[in-house]
Amino acid sequence: MARIVMKFGGTSMAGTERIRRVANIVRRHQEAGHEVAVVVSAMAGETDRLVTFCREANPLYDPAEYDVVVASGEQVTSGLLALTLQAMGCKARSWLGWQLPIHTDDAHAKARIEDIEADTLAASMAAGEVAVIPGFQGLSRHGRITTLGRGGSDTSAVAVAAAVKADRCDIYTDVDGVYTTDPRIVAKARKLKKVTYEEMLELASVGSKVLQTRSVSLAMKENVRVQVLSSFIDDDAPLGDDLPGTMIVSEEELSGELEGLEMERQMITGIAADKNEAKITLTRIADRPGAVAAIFGPLAAANINVDMIIQNVAKDKGETDVTFTVPGADLVRTQALLEGAQQTIGYYRMIADSKVAKISVVGVGMRSHAGVASTMFKGLAERGINIQAISTSEIKVSVLIDEDETELAVRVLHTAYGLDAEDKAA
Repeated sequence: MARIVMKFGGTSMAGTERIRRVANIVRRHQEAGHEVAVVVSAMAGETDRLVTFCREANPLYDPAEYDVVVASGEQVTSGLLALTLQAMGCKARSWLGWQLPIHTDDAHAKARIEDIEADTLAASMAAGEVAVIPGFQGLSRHGRITTLGRGGSDTSAVAVAAAVKADRCDIYTDVDGVYTTDPRIVAKARKLKKVTYEEMLELASVGSKVLQTRSVSLAMKENVRVQVLSSFIDDDAPLGDDLPGTMIVSEEELSGELEGLEMERQMITGIAADKNEAKITLTRIADRPGAVAAIFGPLAAANINVDMIIQNVAKDKGETDVTFTVPGADLVRTQALLEGAQQTIGYYRMIADSKVAKISVVGVGMRSHAGVASTMFKGLAERGINIQAISTSEIKVSVLIDEDETELAVRVLHTAYGLDAEDKAA
């Protein structure tokens, strides 16, 4: 039988009734002969409540003490799940981050996992005991509790799966898999059986909320097979072995399964939309070496991520305009930094626009297909949707458009790339 790490998010752990449902899913996997470890998030809304307490206690809080407070949410749910499993007759115990331990760096509130001492945990699983582990937390080099940042429980689960050499890591969420796009926008969106790490990483980075980016990156690095499943299933639903979720795998594994088939890999896997973008244009910047560095140096120092960048062709006076995007939440900080550096940069005017959205098409099939971008541009043009900026990678094309046209653009492109399901059940 398999060794499985199961992860349940905050919505799945929101209250004793839902915890009991989670425990039943876990129990059935153990009874099927699997070795099981479970990683849990805090109850939905609990981390926000704890963060508020920290801010009320001290607006300039110490990040190390902040981690002590916010890590407690996962400690509660791990203990409650272990208790519930015991009540069902299962051997189970909780393992806090410092007990394994899960070693991280010292970057409180945004720590990164360095290694996990998993020998005792693996022995416990092999002996038939369900290990319940609070996600989102670890132990610093100085023996202090750390947290991994929002969405860190996904990363915890993948790291544990890698440490115990699990056959797969099942991420149970409030959706039943990865779709070609948001089903709330496109009714004919199709659930995907398998997606490559690279595709999932791109989808996560451009707006898909199914998996946290760091967890996908770690899964790709450690070659951990990840399955996305819904925790809102009936008690008699199939186990994760047979439940039709979405498996995140290496491109080699997927290519091996497709080998010998007449049909080539589909050109586009999915379409993502992100409204959390803001556009800034700086006009009449001197077209000389170092001018662009003067813009993005201060932003990098302030940990503001810049995405799309466009530099226009130089004008007759040796001047140019530069347009770029930043996360919407960082717009005010970005404007303040650029205003303070106006004389150094030498721009004439700063124009900001927060009413924009990024639309991205993703697929490893792009590598073997021509015309991906032209299909996108033509489809949007035919519906009168103006493109404000463009960025590309080997398996992704992203465009910036007016926020009000987001849903229309997603529907147009979903049809243009032949992603519509013929039947909703397809």
